[in-house]
Amino acid sequence: MAAKVCLVTGASSGIGRATALTLLRAGHTVYGAARRVHKMDDLRGAGGHVLEMEARNEEDLGRVVATVLDEQQRIDVLVNNAGTVLHGAIEDVPLDRARDQLEVNLFAPARLAQLVLPHMRDQGSGTIVNVSSIGGEIALPLGAWYYASKHALEAFSDTLRMEVEPFGIDVVIIQPGIIKTEFEDRTAAQLKEISGNGAYRQMAEAMARRGETGLSEGSDPGVVADAIRQAVESDRPDTRYAVGWLADKLLQLNRSLPDREFDVLATRSLKADNR
Repeated sequence: MAAKVCLVTGASSGIGRATALTLLRAGHTVYGAARRVHKMDDLRGAGGHVLEMEARNEEDLGRVVATVLDEQQRIDVLVNNAGTVLHGAIEDVPLDRARDQLEVNLFAPARLAQLVLPHMRDQGSGTIVNVSSIGGEIALPLGAWYYASKHALEAFSDTLRMEVEPFGIDVVIIQPGIIKTEFEDRTAAQLKEISGNGAYRQMAEAMARRGETGLSEGSDPGVVADAIRQAVESDRPDTRYAVGWLADKLLQLNRSLPDREFDVLATRSLKADNR
């Protein structure tokens, strides 16, 4: 298989870091983009390219894509992995923070897609991988804006897939389950900051206690990276890859249970903690 030129965002940690290294070890040319370039020495040392990028800055997005094209004259793969998470009750979350969540998790991937698509169309090939979450289908308490951003990313991806298929371009959605990364490290602090003193205090405290104990179980980010590699190297990738601990189980429960039954299941432990 010919080596592909890949751009991976959010490559300084977690799923992004694992994906960049996995694609590099598979023989692909990899550009990792992130704010924290000092945390990507391992990627640079392994032969990858490191680019500084703030997902909220449109000039940064354009510069990163232009750099890859200037140096490689093509771009075969875009992995939209950079993201952020926001926890708190809908009533409590300031809308400027909600807008920021959508800016990073939806509009930055959308802009990067716009930037790479003309070149992929000229090539007659390409793959755009959008890293969503099981939260792209499931919604749980105190995470409305994160789930909204991932639901929107999945709808965006479904439409994009249909639009670009005639040009030989694939669009793939990755739905990680519970993954051991630093992504949720600030969950407890966010919950206490935003909803720790009002009407939703008991629910926020219960969820914060769960967050403070850390992930007792979960999959290594490498399982997600392997799924992304599989999609990137496939002649006809699946449209969705649900990977990691509890991903398939929770998605199937959400798809099969009536809404109110899933609500009971999703909130049971929080109510139990409040008794």
